[in-house]
Amino acid sequence: MEEEFEQRHITIVDDEGNEQLCEVLHTFDSEEFGKSYVLYSVIGSEDEDGIVEIFASAFIPSEDGTDGELSPIETEEEWDFIESVIEELDEDIEAE
Repeated sequence: MEEEFEQRHITIVDDEGNEQLCEVLHTFDSEEFGKSYVLYSVIGSEDEDGIVEIFASAFIPSEDGTDGELSPIETEEEWDFIESVIEELDEDIEAE
């Protein structure tokens, strides 16, 4: 999915209707769950130590491929899978 999802910023609308600009950190697919996922963070939300909160959602691309829809992660098994992807990314970063 990384090749398909070239846009590096997305706009998220929170529960109160506020738009937040987010940076796409990583996209990936799961054959097991038959879904695509996106990891993202809200731009400008770093704390004083430079740490950002990472969010994850399932990603459903639009038919024309220009945008799509985010949906919540539905199961503990999906969360476990996503956490393993984040851990793997973290290990890759530390190895560099």
